[in-house]
Amino acid sequence: MDISTVRWDRGSGWSAPLPPWDGPGTLVLVFGSADLLDDDTDLRAVAAAFPSSAVIGCSTSGEILDSGVYDDSITVAVARFERTELALEVEPVTQSSSAEVGRKIGSRLLGRADDLAAVFVLSDGLDINGSNLAAGLTEGTGGSVVITGGLAGDGSRFERTWVLVDGRPQAAYVTAVGLYGAALEVGHGFEGGWMVLGPKRVITRSEGNVLLELDGQPALELYKTYLGERASGLPATALLFPLAIQTGEEADGELVRTVLAVDESQQSMTFAGDVPQGATAQLMRGTTEALVDAAQVAAATARLQGDQPTLGIAVSCVGRRLYLGQRVEDELEAVTSGLGPQCGLVGFYSYGELSPLAAGTCDLHNQTMTLTVFGERAA
Repeated sequence: MDISTVRWDRGSGWSAPLPPWDGPGTLVLVFGSADLLDDDTDLRAVAAAFPSSAVIGCSTSGEILDSGVYDDSITVAVARFERTELALEVEPVTQSSSAEVGRKIGSRLLGRADDLAAVFVLSDGLDINGSNLAAGLTEGTGGSVVITGGLAGDGSRFERTWVLVDGRPQAAYVTAVGLYGAALEVGHGFEGGWMVLGPKRVITRSEGNVLLELDGQPALELYKTYLGERASGLPATALLFPLAIQTGEEADGELVRTVLAVDESQQSMTFAGDVPQGATAQLMRGTTEALVDAAQVAAATARLQGDQPTLGIAVSCVGRRLYLGQRVEDELEAVTSGLGPQCGLVGFYSYGELSPLAAGTCDLHNQTMTLTVFGERAA
């Protein structure tokens, strides 16, 4: 397995030439600014260099390359597998079709061959129900495949996102690559590092991923009391205070949810994933040290053993970036250190992360550092 990572920006162009590795066993990951919707010339150049490869990518709230995070750039990772086969699937998506789109993509990837080992998926970051997408993907793949990925970002603007479709940036799509064969090794891990703040409250009224009432009170009104003067910056400031949603007594029943939009007229909040009625919700807060430590734990969980080259893909929440501020690279340094020198790292800051809660069961996460590592076993 060969790995190359490069970066482009308007001032200096490409940091190195794209490697001449086009072929059916080559995976190309591309992450860039949402503004590339206005001029996709350089995105098309990447796709043109790899016409027979699996090219997948999305917009971001910051592009990750090794221990650095960049804006208004393009980061590219090219991984040439020796004994792993790849297949790409794309579907348009809306919030209401998220589950069905996941089932379609999952079942098509599963139907291509009986040795599907992993799926990496990228989705529109706004017109999506990430929980339903994850559930559909799990159902479509039969619940026995590692599914990871994330929701595209748009800085802290929440206005427009894209994924690559036939080498061009398109809104309102989901794209996924299936990886096949016994030679593939997959590592994955996620951690948040957030701590609960204040009392638990019951979700007394919700509709899918729209939260309307907590303890019988308008959800947005109650949430604003916690934010204080930060409430004027909604929805972006909500990223600093996510909600822990507890759906059961099990430890893995807790998910973190963050706000995508607010509706003043309904006093409601729209989240990237479901907020089930009857579940409990609790505000969360963080510290820089706790978030960085969590990233290091995620890396230790995801790291593959041995000295073979590996490809690491980091999907971290935009809320973490906003919270960490100038110390955001501390999180990435913890990841690169934890994954080891043999691992080339790319990724992006997102509007949601996809990773298994248990074997074969993918779910949406918010405010986590989520890592996927691909490698190949020695022949």
